[in-house]
Amino acid sequence: MSERYIAAVEISSSKIIAAVGKTVNEGHLDVIAVEQEPCVDAVRYGIIQNLEETSMRVMRLISRLEQRTGIVPRKIKGVYVGLSGRSLKSISTTVELNLPPDTEINDDIIVKLRSDAMRHAVDSSLEVVDAVPRFYKVGHAEMHNPKGTVGNHIAATFDLVVCRPEVKRNINRTLPEKLNLRIEGFVVTALATGHLILSPDEKRLGCMLVDIGAETTVVTIYRKGYLRYFATIPLGGRNITRDITSLNLLEEHAEEIKITSGNALPRESASTLNLNGIKHSDISNLVVARAEEIVANIIEQIEYAGLKETDLPGGIVCIGGGAKLNGMTELINLQSGLPVRTGKLPSYVQVQDPKAINKDIIEVVSVMYAGATLSNRECLEIPVVEPVPATGTAPGADEVPTEPEPTRTKRRGRLFEGFARRLGTLFSGPDDDSELME
Repeated sequence: MSERYIAAVEISSSKIIAAVGKTVNEGHLDVIAVEQEPCVDAVRYGIIQNLEETSMRVMRLISRLEQRTGIVPRKIKGVYVGLSGRSLKSISTTVELNLPPDTEINDDIIVKLRSDAMRHAVDSSLEVVDAVPRFYKVGHAEMHNPKGTVGNHIAATFDLVVCRPEVKRNINRTLPEKLNLRIEGFVVTALATGHLILSPDEKRLGCMLVDIGAETTVVTIYRKGYLRYFATIPLGGRNITRDITSLNLLEEHAEEIKITSGNALPRESASTLNLNGIKHSDISNLVVARAEEIVANIIEQIEYAGLKETDLPGGIVCIGGGAKLNGMTELINLQSGLPVRTGKLPSYVQVQDPKAINKDIIEVVSVMYAGATLSNRECLEIPVVEPVPATGTAPGADEVPTEPEPTRTKRRGRLFEGFARRLGTLFSGPDDDSELME
């Protein structure tokens, strides 16, 4: 990493978060400032629904960031954008190449394999956004890095990450077209998050990363050091909130009750308490029922990946707003029998913004870190101000020559000539009204 400023935007179903960080040579990232805006009505399941509303909120975020200490007077010209949403998932595919005898595998061959995988035919309603290698085979030997090996045949298994074309298309229509904000690159948020907060040992042992958002829950499973499975479940914390609104509450009030009084674990005895006339037991029943449904869907992904709980000794790592619900991680632990921990940023990422809560910004910081490591682009620029001379004349401006002041006789003659000319035009009809303004 060269030292430079990086900006990232993460658009989720509940909020839009924008952040600016600064990289240093040792691979550290300093998060300078983070801003967020709610977007419950503008984005659904990770897809922008209202382009105008979303662009206005992003514009406000960018404006606030540019005014923060450590950023001013720089202007944000480009951003890395996280891709997430209900349609994101992975599809496994295998590609292979026949090579001349005793060919040494090099970068060009590996790039060719990935390009062939990216062109793999998928459902016409989906777009391939990334190809993540699981493993390579040179001859009969399986490996993670084939570069430098020798053989006459190589095969590679990739996980194609796909999504609906509207995800990227609506982001392009919002940021570059409406805000003239350059997109430096798209980053699959779930993969960037797994790279940042999961340890190599957890990936080798086998582990699951669970991001419980507002309307979706993203599950990624790693095994033997590589991505084994990626899926998005159309359930999240907002489903619990909406269930509580059935008790004749506004969504804002239901969200507050969920945060302060909700618990994913059932109580041992029924509560007789009331919250503003609403039985606490009714709230508890709704929260527990929906939480159990979300957790059951999470654990079921292990079977869909062709694995068992015993294949994931690295356990489950939970992030996202939904994971902060009281008792949620404990419920996942009870239902899966696996160790569960809450994800956190690594030590080489330092958050300098005192207003930012580390657990709430993991996704946007992961996108920012991925952009910093995969590219050398600069996202911020210092405006160039042209110096103005003391006389107030712009540099290079042509000087206007001054004429000597005419004598009194010449002035009287010109005045008369002008009067006669104006008098004549009153009858002939002027072609140019400026003649009347002499």
